[in-house]
Amino acid sequence: MTTRDKADPKSDRKERLAAELRANLARRKAQARSRRAGEPDERAEGIPSGKQEKHK
Repeated sequence: MTTRDKADPKSDRKERLAAELRANLARRKAQARSRRAGEPDERAEGIPSGKQEKHK
């Protein structure tokens, strides 16, 4: 029997969920950075980049 077989299933689940959560957070951070650094969309209905100044 390996140590993996003896491990508590709840702790395995917690470790797996924690790893998935970290991966999801990393993806979301990368997505937010790309949106801030990206160029504005050329289409009229597109989303402007964060670099443009807002008009008053």
